[in-house]
Amino acid sequence: MAAMVGNVPLALVYGNGGGLPAAFLMATLVLLCFSVGYAAMSRKVINTGAFYTYIARSLTKPVGVGSAYVALAAYTAQACGLAGAFGYFMQQLVLSAANVDVPWYVFTAIGILLVAILGYRSVEMSAKVVGFFMMAEFAILFVFEGLVLNKKHFAAFPSASFSHSQITSGPIGIAMLFAFTSFIGFESAALYGEETKDPERSIPRATYIAVSSVGIFYILSTWIIIGSVGIDGVRAASKKDGGVFVLNLVQRYGGTILYDLTAVLLCTSVLAGYSAIHNAASRYLFALGRESIMPQRFGQHHKHHFSPHIASLAITGVAVISAVGFAISGADPYTVYAASLIAMGTLGIVALQAMASLSVVAFFWKRPDRKLWQGVIAPTIGFIGLVIAFFLAAMHYNTLTGSSNKIVNLVPFTLLFIAVGGMIYGHRLKTSRPDVYADLASSKLRDEL
Repeated sequence: MAAMVGNVPLALVYGNGGGLPAAFLMATLVLLCFSVGYAAMSRKVINTGAFYTYIARSLTKPVGVGSAYVALAAYTAQACGLAGAFGYFMQQLVLSAANVDVPWYVFTAIGILLVAILGYRSVEMSAKVVGFFMMAEFAILFVFEGLVLNKKHFAAFPSASFSHSQITSGPIGIAMLFAFTSFIGFESAALYGEETKDPERSIPRATYIAVSSVGIFYILSTWIIIGSVGIDGVRAASKKDGGVFVLNLVQRYGGTILYDLTAVLLCTSVLAGYSAIHNAASRYLFALGRESIMPQRFGQHHKHHFSPHIASLAITGVAVISAVGFAISGADPYTVYAASLIAMGTLGIVALQAMASLSVVAFFWKRPDRKLWQGVIAPTIGFIGLVIAFFLAAMHYNTLTGSSNKIVNLVPFTLLFIAVGGMIYGHRLKTSRPDVYADLASSKLRDEL
C-alpha cells in the first residue's frame, strides 16, 4: 500500500508514465536473479548478519566490516524515517478527516512504542502482526482493482504500457529507481536464519515468494491504475493529484468507505514496514555485538523470547532521539524527516544488495559444487542491475526524497564515510585485536569443502 500510494505517482510523473508496469517487470526480473544467488548463499551460510557475513566471507573481512556498519546505518535510518512517516500519515489522512488536531509526533511516539513492544518479543509475534496488515492491504487493493475491472473491462490493461513508445516515453531509469525502492525489505529473510527451524529450505523459499508475489502484484496494480485513468492522461492526473493520486482513484471507484479503509491501511502499512525494518536493524546490531565490533551487550538474546532484545531497545532509542530532534527543530515530518532517512536507507540497502550479489559470485567461484546459473550467471545479472539502480538512486537522489533541501540531499555522503571508516577499522582490527578479527563473520557453514 505504501509503495502504491507513495511511489507510483512520483514514478508516473518523473519516470516513463504509462510504461511504468514494464519498469516494475524489469526490476522484478533483476531482483529474482539477485534472489537466486542470495538463496544459494543462504543455504550454505547461516548467520544473523546476512549481507555482512556474506560479504566478509567472500570479499575480505575489512570490506565486510564496512558493509556491516552501512547495513546498520541504512536499516536504522529507514526505521527512523518510517516512524516519522507513520506520524505524518496518521495526522494528515486519519485525524484530519475526523477534524481532530493532534501533532504528528504524538502518533510517531505511539508507533515507536508499538514497534518497540513487538521488537522486544519473538519475531513470530511481529510476523503475525505484519502478515495480518499485509493481507488486509492486498485485500483492499484487490477490491479496488476488481471495481476498475468491472467498469473498464479489458481497457484496464492497456497493451500500450508494454510498447516501445510508452516504455521510452520518459526516463525509464527513474521509473526503475522507484520500482526497486518499492521492494526494499524482501531481502531480510536471511537475517532470521538462526531463528528458523529449517533455514536451508525456509529462507530461500521466503525470498522467492516475497519477490515473485510482490513483483507480480506491483506489475498488475500499476497496470490497472494506469488503465483506470487512461494511458494518455495518467501522467497529467498523477502530477495534478500528487501523493493522493491513488487515494483519489480509490474514492472515485469505491466511494468514501473504501477510501477511508485505504487511508487507514496506508498508515498500518507504514507501521508494518517500520516493524519489519526495525527487526532487521536489531539483528544487524545483534550480530555486530556478538562479534565485538559493537559493544558485546548488544549480542545478547532474551532468555524466554530468544529475541535480540537489547539491540532492539537500542534501535528504539535511536528512533526516539531522531523523533525528538526533528520535532524540536520544527522540520517537516514528511519532506525532511521521513524523506531524508528513508531515502538514505534505500540507497544503502541497494548498495548492499549489489555487494551481496558480487559476494555470491566470489564465494562459489572456486567451489567444486558451484552451479553456473545459481553461482555465476544469475548473481552477475543481479549485480549489474543493482549497480545501475544504485547509481540511478545517487544521481536522482532529490527525486527519491521528493525534497529540494540541500542538506537532505547531501545525506548519501554519510554512507560513504561510514563505509570507508568501517573498512579502515576492519584493517586495524587485524593487528590491534587479531582474536576478534579471526572470529569475524563466524557462522554455520553447510557443506564446508
